[in-house]
Amino acid sequence: MRKNLLYSSLLLCAVTSLSAQPASASENWVGSWKLNAAKSSFGTAAVTRTQTLKFEATPAGIKLTSEGTDAQGKPMQGEYTSKFDGKDVTWTGNPSADMACPTRIDDNSYENVWKSGGKPTMTAKVVVSDQNKTLTITQTPTDPQDAASSSVAVYDRQ
Repeated sequence: MRKNLLYSSLLLCAVTSLSAQPASASENWVGSWKLNAAKSSFGTAAVTRTQTLKFEATPAGIKLTSEGTDAQGKPMQGEYTSKFDGKDVTWTGNPSADMACPTRIDDNSYENVWKSGGKPTMTAKVVVSDQNKTLTITQTPTDPQDAASSSVAVYDRQ
């Protein structure tokens, strides 16, 4: 009886400590991030008034939910769920893409190729600062003629 109680207690402690751990180092972007427009620079086609990104770890992968307002003050919302393994996933709510293809680069960064109708439209590189307080997204259009829509968006951890 004592032996079973000891094993049960150890198992409970192990499960509790594992579930209390923060996201692993390879998921440093998990959490909520708010756009810091003052630190960001937008091309003409990429202006937003406000935006919040929320990355959540789920059994299906990491879910990104984006909410905000565009330059005209209209609400925007989009989302996708990915294992960040370079495979295409459906992206709802993005007027510039219907698919996302995120690929983990290292513990603090990943690259996301946006696609519309199977054709790449934008490449976004996402980097979390070493202090884990800032997330920077550098977006570059795949068509050189759309260079004016390049942007660097800076987000603060919430």
